[in-house]
Amino acid sequence: MIKISSVEKLIAACICFVLCMILARVLYSGSGVYLFLLWNIFLGWIPFRLSILIAKQKTFQWYSVLLLISWLAFFPNALYIVTDLMHLGEKNNVPLWYDVILLFASASTGLVMAFISLLKIESFLKNNMRIKMVNAIIFFSLLLGSFGVYLGRFLRWNSWDIICNPFQLISEITKLLIFPKEYTGAWAATFVFAAFFFALYLLIKKLPSTLKENA
Repeated sequence: MIKISSVEKLIAACICFVLCMILARVLYSGSGVYLFLLWNIFLGWIPFRLSILIAKQKTFQWYSVLLLISWLAFFPNALYIVTDLMHLGEKNNVPLWYDVILLFASASTGLVMAFISLLKIESFLKNNMRIKMVNAIIFFSLLLGSFGVYLGRFLRWNSWDIICNPFQLISEITKLLIFPKEYTGAWAATFVFAAFFFALYLLIKKLPSTLKENA
């Protein structure tokens, strides 16, 4: 029998809540304008699921490396859902407050999946590396994830392009790296996203110990 952890049940409940809100919106308005949220949440669920598989490994194996690379490739998708808040607006005579809750619930689910997966990756790495190296990898993962959010939101690339369209993707990234002064907006967005995600991740990590101190 497959055991489902309490965290997985919580994530499943959040996804079901978003699904129910989207279905109710479709039935009420007759429009599927926010159906794309389901696809984005699925893409955000992939790194969450991969992190669970990685966390089950005790030591580095060749497949552990493959799983980590796959996780890093899909990790930006979980962070990306936050940018769906840009779609907020009066649409199809649906009350604005409803769409606020829908988009916020979707974005929150994405962030929860992202940070839980990152916590699991960090825990796995701590069992196999020095703490300084782990901290550097976690920061790099958030920075790279933020860069992926920029590529996805503003340049419309996605994780599948790593396989489907790698040369054009590499060409686009190379231009950003070689001519940073010409793409200041790209790097500004990347570092702002990274700072926000990193601060929020640290807050979530410190929250349990803070609550114990105040108990």
